[in-house]
Amino acid sequence: MAPRNEDGGDLPTAVVDCALYEDGERVPGHVGLNRILDRIDPKAGRFAWIGLYEPTAEQIQQVAAAFGLHPLAVEDAVHAHQRPKLERYGDTLFLVLKTIVYVDHEQVTATSEIVDTGEIMLFAGPGFAISVRHGSAPPLDGVRRRLEADPDHLGHGPAAIVHAVADLVVDRYLEVADAFQSDVEDLEAEVFSPDRPVDAARIYQLKRELLEFRRAVAPLSGPLQRLASGTVADIPAKVTAYLRDVSDHHQRAAETINGFDELVTDMLNASIAQLSVQQNFDMRRISAMAALIAVPTMIAGVYGMNFDHMPELTWRYGYPAVLTVIVIVCTLIYRALRRNKWL
Repeated sequence: MAPRNEDGGDLPTAVVDCALYEDGERVPGHVGLNRILDRIDPKAGRFAWIGLYEPTAEQIQQVAAAFGLHPLAVEDAVHAHQRPKLERYGDTLFLVLKTIVYVDHEQVTATSEIVDTGEIMLFAGPGFAISVRHGSAPPLDGVRRRLEADPDHLGHGPAAIVHAVADLVVDRYLEVADAFQSDVEDLEAEVFSPDRPVDAARIYQLKRELLEFRRAVAPLSGPLQRLASGTVADIPAKVTAYLRDVSDHHQRAAETINGFDELVTDMLNASIAQLSVQQNFDMRRISAMAALIAVPTMIAGVYGMNFDHMPELTWRYGYPAVLTVIVIVCTLIYRALRRNKWL
């Protein structure tokens, strides 16, 4: 059933929660979109937070019309698949965050899905914050409860929500990076193990998933640095300090991912080098075996010509002599090949 407005009307089904806050405290009851604009007052510390999940264009339009959201930002919020970015439309900030979820698996295979991405879009303006989630983006009810348990921080208004959501997303980056590390270490141990070769397709799949992870994390560096710099209007100085901490955590996650990328690249190169060495070794063994077979083949071939005048054809000990010569020559070749480590 769709949430109900306090005036009796149904909220769009995509609305997960709609709340009004005053001085960091949630006003009891559901707040209807039809009356919310009459009740918000940034100067009096009253603002609204509306949460939506995968809204359609029609579902978000009611919210967009109520708060005057820019059509380009609304289009991005509906269609998703955006790069992390921070834009300003008039007095409204529009922040796009890529979320990452670690997919459990026993081991990395050539088709393993290791990470899954989602998106969170945030609109923050005078007296309102609107969060829009897509895909595997985590629910924000936990963030909402933590903020509601800290009225002093929530009292900073929509900027506090921007910080809390960004902090959640970046913390997930670090959690996924920790989980990703075990996959990297396990595959690294296999690559340099003498027991069995590692299929290069597994390493390549790990690199592809790491690339998806990196594409979600790296572009967020610029927006977070802008938010943490104190140059973005409507972001209080106290919230900026928290955002600097988020930016530091993001930098650590980005550096960890870069380290993984370099390590996986080295693993791929090492795997290819090992394969090349193994192929060279196999070719040497094949060549050595061919050399051993060449001697009896040549001698047997000569005596298989069936000419009348062949040397030693009537000699009583010719047959064992030829076999003895073959054995001696093959033994000498074998010892030479062993000494040079071809066998």
